Amino acid sequence: MASKFPAAESKILSLGREMAAGFAANINVYPDPPVNAEALEGLITTYTNARDALVSVHAHLQQAREAKEEAMQALLGGMKSDLRYAENIVHYDDGKLQLIGWSGRRPASTLHAPGQVRDLISPNRGDGWITLEWKAPVDGGKVVAYRVQRREPGEDAWKRIDTSLETEITVEDQRRGKKFEFCVVAMNKTGDGPISNEITAVL
Repeated sequence: MASKFPAAESKILSLGREMAAGFAANINVYPDPPVNAEALEGLITTYTNARDALVSVHAHLQQAREAKEEAMQALLGGMKSDLRYAENIVHYDDGKLQLIGWSGRRPASTLHAPGQVRDLISPNRGDGWITLEWKAPVDGGKVVAYRVQRREPGEDAWKRIDTSLETEITVEDQRRGKKFEFCVVAMNKTGDGPISNEITAVL
C-alpha cells in the first residue's frame, strides 16, 4: 500500500531529510529527480532557518510582553503613590485633585428603607392556604425581601408568617375556618417600608 504524505511539519522534515539522503546515496536508481538531493537539502535548510527564526521571534515576543507588564506594574505603583500623596496633601479637595485629572472621594450613598408595597391581592385560596400577590414599591431603597404578616381582626400586632424574595407567595398550613387579615412589608438592611393594604380572608 502506498505511503500517506505526512501532515505534521516534524514528519515532513524527517521525510525530506530521508529523501535527500536516499537520493544522494542512490544516484544509480534515481539519476535525475526533479529536485535533486542538493537542492532538496537547500530547501530543508531554508525551512529550518525560517523555523528557528520564528522560534526566536516568539521568545523575544514573550520577553517583550513580560517587560511591558513589568513596566505597567511599575507605572501603576508610581501613579497610586502619587495619588495617595495628592489626596492627603489637599485633604481630598475635589477641585484641587481635578488639577491632576483625579477626583475626591464621593460620599457614601445612603440606603433608604423601601417604600410601600402596592396592590396586595389574593387571586386564589383554599382549605388552610392562601396565595398573595403584590407590586413592588415605586419609591424608597432597594428591596431585599418581603415579609408576609397576619393578624386576627381587632388585633393591633402583626405576626410574621413567611418571607418572600418575589412579589407573590402561597402561604400554607394556616388555621382552617378562621378569619385573618394579611399584609406585606418590603425590607432591606436599613429598615422596613410601610405596610401594604390589608386583605381579609377565611381559609
